[in-house]
Amino acid sequence: MDTVLITGGTGLVGKALTQLLLDRGYKVIILSRQLPKSDNPRLSYAQWDIARQTIDITALQQADFIVHLAGANVADKRWSSARKKEILDSRTQTSQLLFDTLRQHPNKVKKIISASATGYYGTYTDKTFIENDTPAGDFLGSTCAAWENSVLQMSALGKQVVIFRTGIALSRDGGALKEFYKPLKLGFATILGGGEQWISWIHIQDLVRLYFNAIVNDHLNGIYNAVAPQPVPHKELIMTMARAAKGKSFITTYVPAFALKLALGEMSEEVLKSMKVSSQKIQNTGFVFSYPTIQQAMEQLFKK
Repeated sequence: MDTVLITGGTGLVGKALTQLLLDRGYKVIILSRQLPKSDNPRLSYAQWDIARQTIDITALQQADFIVHLAGANVADKRWSSARKKEILDSRTQTSQLLFDTLRQHPNKVKKIISASATGYYGTYTDKTFIENDTPAGDFLGSTCAAWENSVLQMSALGKQVVIFRTGIALSRDGGALKEFYKPLKLGFATILGGGEQWISWIHIQDLVRLYFNAIVNDHLNGIYNAVAPQPVPHKELIMTMARAAKGKSFITTYVPAFALKLALGEMSEEVLKSMKVSSQKIQNTGFVFSYPTIQQAMEQLFKK
């Protein structure tokens, strides 16, 4: 069975993908600064250090596929100049290290499958964004464009490259949904801004199935939006979550835009950004979403 090398394998998507790959019989190597013990003979850890630009070459040479998920969490801290640089460097420098190592050492890697984000696109007006659209001129747009370019250069090494521009990944284990759910534990369905901003989202299970599909489908190549077919207004997402989790036992509250701007600074623009992103290109390859609607996704995530 093939070996998959994962960067960012200890994050939300990485953990879920690792479990899927192990369940399907693959061998998984996770690149990490730490080397935890593994009880599974098909799961191992190898070391890399981005600051020093070092990587375990033996681990890379074992890989048939690389899944590149590494990158500092965009929503962890306010966007100071230093934090912005960290967000960009954590994506482009990791890609550069992979490229340089693959170029300098013999390997059997067939395909690199990388994350990107729908932050590539600008704010929705009357347009649904598709993969051929140009990046937004804001911080996340330029960061995603640089991130993708740092990965696309690997095609010059004769590798297939697949990039997924991922929307908000819905999971009970972390990410945006965990934050949305926190006030609901206290009985409040909290809507950010006016709640009319469009959210392009994807269930975590569909997202990791997309990555798995990129591994097994030789015809998958290039850039795809990793979003469910039906984006929804933020208010609908929150209310659907609240009803699935609490029935009718909640109070709807609003956090006004000015309060978000005071609390989050520039990052509030991303929280309030309205964005409709198309999933048509990946659906045209034959991929079928298990959770195409927000109702189906929330019912599964909060099933009693």
